[in-house]
Amino acid sequence: MFLLTPVLVAVICILMVWIFKNADGGPQRRKREPRAEAPPPWVHEDLKDSTDVHQEEAEADEWQESEEEVEHIPFSHSRYPEKEMVKKSQEFYELLNKRRSVRFISNEQVPMEVIDNVIKAAGTAPSGAHTEPWTFVVVKDPDVKHKIREIIEEEEEINYLKRMGPRWVTDLKKFRTNWIKEYLDTAPVLILIFKQVHGFAPNGKKTIHYYNEISVSIACGILLAALQNAGLVTVTTTPLNCGPRLRVLLNRPTNEKLLMLLPVGYPSKDATVPNLARKTLDQIMVTV
Repeated sequence: MFLLTPVLVAVICILMVWIFKNADGGPQRRKREPRAEAPPPWVHEDLKDSTDVHQEEAEADEWQESEEEVEHIPFSHSRYPEKEMVKKSQEFYELLNKRRSVRFISNEQVPMEVIDNVIKAAGTAPSGAHTEPWTFVVVKDPDVKHKIREIIEEEEEINYLKRMGPRWVTDLKKFRTNWIKEYLDTAPVLILIFKQVHGFAPNGKKTIHYYNEISVSIACGILLAALQNAGLVTVTTTPLNCGPRLRVLLNRPTNEKLLMLLPVGYPSKDATVPNLARKTLDQIMVTV
């Protein structure tokens, strides 16, 4: 046993060195890749913003250079007296404060000139590098509206039963909503808003649309205000997992992704809305 002691000591020393090298922070320790968390169900591929500067570098030949020079002109501005400013801002707030999400929409037809005007208003929104990355698809054809409803209800049933999860479904109970979307048939107009993840120059090369989802979302906000101003109602809907099928149905190109769908019209005579209160000013504004 005495003769084996040096051997045992050597073995112990080798084991200690091996353990030290493989401990946390050791020079030879292999780093574990962090496990990618599954995205929440309302974040899916068809809505992801695809502005990617690395893609531009990797595929430089496919992208069109933007204009370097644009003429600048004097800015025309209307300034109001302070009392009129206060009055106009208060009236505008009161108008928008009456806006509600309405799911009971009459089939009464609305003037198309009004739809043209509210979409023109939405098109005044600011956008990244003035790329205007939006397409507004107006659907009036009853057959197409019904096909849209079929696609959405099919996916929405799966959303409510599987994808959304019990917490989300519970949060929606107070709105008395489910996967049945009758307003997609009854509303005289459906407006589907697509974001263009990139554009195309006349020579066929791609043009970058910076912050395309934020830009189109701003346009949607202006569109909602314009509809309220015109005396029409809508409900903002974001059909989960329906975008690709609706894009194909409406014959839109692959660079367009569905962001929002608005059924538009007059409220039905028996329309109801949940009795909700909005946050007060001191809850939403911080002054520094």
